[in-house]
Amino acid sequence: MDDLADFLRTRRARVLPESVGIRADARRRVSGLRREEVAHLSGVSVDYYVRLEQGRARRPSAQVLDALARALDLDEVEREHLHRLAHRPERAPRRVPVARPRPELLRVLELVADAPAFLIDHRLTVLAANRLADLLYGRRVQGLNLARHVFLSEEGRALFADWEGCTLDAVGHLRLSAGRYPDDPELASLIGELAMGSTRFRRLWARADVRTRTHGRKAYHHAAVGRLELHQENFALPDGTGTELIVQSAAPGTAAHDSLRLLASLGATGDPVPSDTV
Repeated sequence: MDDLADFLRTRRARVLPESVGIRADARRRVSGLRREEVAHLSGVSVDYYVRLEQGRARRPSAQVLDALARALDLDEVEREHLHRLAHRPERAPRRVPVARPRPELLRVLELVADAPAFLIDHRLTVLAANRLADLLYGRRVQGLNLARHVFLSEEGRALFADWEGCTLDAVGHLRLSAGRYPDDPELASLIGELAMGSTRFRRLWARADVRTRTHGRKAYHHAAVGRLELHQENFALPDGTGTELIVQSAAPGTAAHDSLRLLASLGATGDPVPSDTV
């Protein structure tokens, strides 16, 4: 499948005609915009746009891509993804960067004592975690792939209070990673495994949505301490490996902050505190 063509088709289907000044009537059978409407809005010929969607036109100019991004109302993450898909060089596969946390980073994790913190790679596999993250998940988190945990395990479904939102984040992240690291066989294998094992993953993957998360709410159900409403911050490391440091905190004086302190005290013996179904 041509990723650029697939991305253009799914973005076109998402745009409401009314949002770009096109009046839709009851006879309209197309979901979203027609091909000729996108061509007109972006200032390219209909034939050229059709060839783009059919995967027959290669390496469109940056000006054309920007015009398409405006016509399709792409956000900045989607616009960058569009450029990345369009300008993949024809070359031999390149080595995928290997994420190996430096000892200094591992020390940073341990210094975050009152909040769950962990490092993930571009495949959503946890590279390292602090003690409170292990307690939150009710297991040793290092080595856990969060996408598998969300889509393929009952434990994951029970743990995440906003499970549907987590699935959207996971698929959007993996879509971006697939665009950035097209030669990664482990990532391709993971995507295939998720597609085979989860109907929801297949449905979301077909939408070709991309997203990146920088911060926001993260809610959990935990058997020992109840519901946890945390604030998540994602820090992308500038080393080109796709590694992110994730810290999930709670403001002092809140119920969530008290629950984190309780969770830490319950695990003071060093044994993981079970989550809902572990």
